[in-house]
Amino acid sequence: MNSAKRFEIFTRFRAANPTPTTELEFSTPFELLIAVLLSAQSTDVGVNKAMRLLFPVANTPQAILDLGIDELKTYIATIGLYNTKAKNVIATCQILVEQHGGEVPPVREALEALPGVGRKTANVVLNTAFGEPTMAVDTHIFRVSNRTKIAPGKNVDIVEQKLLKFVPKEFLHDAHHWLILHGRYTCVARKPKCWNCLIADLCEFRDKTPAPSGVLEPAAVAAAAAAEAALPAAS
Repeated sequence: MNSAKRFEIFTRFRAANPTPTTELEFSTPFELLIAVLLSAQSTDVGVNKAMRLLFPVANTPQAILDLGIDELKTYIATIGLYNTKAKNVIATCQILVEQHGGEVPPVREALEALPGVGRKTANVVLNTAFGEPTMAVDTHIFRVSNRTKIAPGKNVDIVEQKLLKFVPKEFLHDAHHWLILHGRYTCVARKPKCWNCLIADLCEFRDKTPAPSGVLEPAAVAAAAAAEAALPAAS
């Protein structure tokens, strides 16, 4: 894919959604960190439901330590792998209190040193909480990058580096949100909704999914509207 196509793709993403953000609900960097840590192999919807109960009770490292691991588990028991995640949350809170004054450090190395926090989680926190132009490559971004040919790669590290290199700088801060949302709702895994995709004409995926029976593609709808507008008004 050439640079002109990439620029147009992100121009369209921005026009459709000028201020994208994570679908996880949070009000502080710490809340975001915990929500992202808990979201692994879980849905944002499920994490949000649990956090709506937890955060009013405990939304600081010390408050969660005071809560204790057994009580914490009662709040996150609906989230997958909650036993392991509860241990990581408690251990993370301990480190934040002892080494960082109870604050989330805006430094990759310090974030990745926290239990349960890998590169992807660190990228989300750095981007969403601290405004850094990072690229958190999850399964959605990996799929979209390869399928569209925006930044194809055999693994997430290669895709991340290619995106950082190829995405125009003016779009870089918001790019991972646009790509995640596109993969979550349009460029889905099994049957991508190519017939309802705002970048279908730019995407280099060959086996595009046709529109369901009885559903017009956006281009066809636009063409019909233009043709109707061109007709002379009835006397």
